[in-house]
Amino acid sequence: MARQLTINVRAEGVRETLAAFRSLPKDANNELRAASLDLSRLLALKAAAAGEAEGSQAALVAGTVKAARDRVPVVQAGGTKRLGSRRKPAWKLLFGSEFGSNQYTQFPRLHQGREGIWFFPTIEENAAEIAARWREAADRTIAAFSKGAD
Repeated sequence: MARQLTINVRAEGVRETLAAFRSLPKDANNELRAASLDLSRLLALKAAAAGEAEGSQAALVAGTVKAARDRVPVVQAGGTKRLGSRRKPAWKLLFGSEFGSNQYTQFPRLHQGREGIWFFPTIEENAAEIAARWREAADRTIAAFSKGAD
């Protein structure tokens, strides 16, 4: 069972770009990871703020939103941290706070299918900007390390 939700921001040309990084030195990948982590932190802050604004269980889970270090921007939420008065693991509250519930009354909305409330909508709203900024960072890194190879 998944105890954490991870979202990778999708962007066009990622596979090709990452393939180009295979021919570059390891430092190029480290630089791309650093740039991706900065973008992920920005996205994680926005997602956590959306959860705080939603209130209730989402505000509890918002404290678990964090950026992960990878070559592409990654934001994670959930985990095993104990939350609330009953000290339940965050992953048990994550999906109810994001999608609602028809069974449990502590979640403020009824389950309405695949439409998220705070986490997914925030990521999707910012995906185009993050993808564009990631491509710029990748292009800068490739250009910098390609110059040194000539």
